[in-house]
Amino acid sequence: MPNKIFDGDRHVIEPVSLWKEYTSEKTFSKYPIYLKNVPHKELTIPPVLMIGEHSVLSNWGPDIQVAAAIENENSIAERLAATCSKDQLLSMNDSGIEQALLFPSFAMYIVNHSEIDAQASLDFAAAYNRWLFDYIGSETDRLHGVGVISRHDPKTMVAQLETIAQFGWRMIKLRPEIIKGRSLGHPDYEAFWERCEQLGITVALHGGTHLAGSTVGTDRFTSRFGLHACSHPIEIQMAFLSLVESGVTERYPSLKFLLLEAGCSWVPYWLWRLDNICYTEFPSLIQHNIKMLPSEYFKRQFWLTIELGEPSIEDCIKTVGVDNLIYGSDFPHPDHLHLNDINIRNELDYLTPSEIDKILYSNYKALI
Repeated sequence: MPNKIFDGDRHVIEPVSLWKEYTSEKTFSKYPIYLKNVPHKELTIPPVLMIGEHSVLSNWGPDIQVAAAIENENSIAERLAATCSKDQLLSMNDSGIEQALLFPSFAMYIVNHSEIDAQASLDFAAAYNRWLFDYIGSETDRLHGVGVISRHDPKTMVAQLETIAQFGWRMIKLRPEIIKGRSLGHPDYEAFWERCEQLGITVALHGGTHLAGSTVGTDRFTSRFGLHACSHPIEIQMAFLSLVESGVTERYPSLKFLLLEAGCSWVPYWLWRLDNICYTEFPSLIQHNIKMLPSEYFKRQFWLTIELGEPSIEDCIKTVGVDNLIYGSDFPHPDHLHLNDINIRNELDYLTPSEIDKILYSNYKALI
């Protein structure tokens, strides 16, 4: 069995200086991005990332600032390694990772921030993408850029996509939430989905807690516990539903999606419910947008990253097969274990060698 691992969810740590360096003076003067120091009598609290007068992260008050300061002590080395490609590659070598998709840590909060205008969101997305292109440099055999797209003004999204394609990248990233009043199935995105399919670019959906926006759970929770419980898995489930319910997957059968950091254990139940309860209830209401079982759209067009230790990987394989699953480390974020190649394989030792190899390496080839 080849000892190769493809990391489908690896992150960079963006320096705050990139925003001034890569963003237009007009945008940066209107929405400066900077670090605001937080005084504390006993602890060294990491500065709060600000955009103009607003915190980049929502619900980021004193209690979680203190808790994060304590927890972050456990991943300082990993986060430093993610700040440049040289150290990123060294950390990949240490873990037996051959190649990786690179996602942002902070850009997805800045670009999608509810308090900035469409032009600023567009400029910040372009700034991040140019920075990431320079970050990767000549290491394109191992580091695969994932472009960030601003959704604030859908009329700009096709042009953004085409610019990213010129970088040679085969994947872009969107958040799964409603952004500026539009779900992923909104008609305003139609031209964008069409162009993604034409260019053969995979769409990665990656959420995260503390967006200044309408993430599920923010209408009823303010605690990290409640917000983090909802943000990743429930947003991804609703994103899949939005794409199927609106007919995006029916109209663009070659369009591919990668669902990240939500695990796969939700898949058996969610697809069972959609197939057996929702699909069969009122056929006349869905006949134009949903012409086959939701599970069939999933098998055809969706891939997702597994979570090591989650309970239902085998059930997911029984539901949709093994070819749609890939591994993602979430490096260097502290809410996931960072393991080497031997430990990663040991975590999956209840699967067959062929299944392990597909998840850890072979399956990514369908996406980029």
